[in-house]
Amino acid sequence: MSTITAYKIDVHRRLCIKKDLYELNLWTTALEDFNTELDHLNMIEKQLIKNSSISIAIKAMRRNNILNMASICKYEQELKTEYEYGKTEYNDQRSKSHEQRQQSYLQFLDEIKTFKNQIYNLLKRYRSK
Repeated sequence: MSTITAYKIDVHRRLCIKKDLYELNLWTTALEDFNTELDHLNMIEKQLIKNSSISIAIKAMRRNNILNMASICKYEQELKTEYEYGKTEYNDQRSKSHEQRQQSYLQFLDEIKTFKNQIYNLLKRYRSK
């Protein structure tokens, strides 16, 4: 293989990994923001709703959020290591692996949306005096 071809493959590999890392950064930011929302919802639950099942649901979502963040962080470290030291071409297999992680993330976003809708529907019952 010529050095020019090897160089182009490496540039492409790095570019694709960089794109994946950028996307992971967006995922992490969204999950960190959701964690902040959970803090606010927890305070609302303690001060207004006072329902232990809602408190348990908030804690369960926080656990799921933390597990998803941990998975993303681990994947990010793998990508950073591959970016710096790896020599494996960015191929269909690596792309499919990233897409599977993306689908998992999007599925969790759907869970978040459902959870928020349940909380907001519950809050509709409360009215200011």
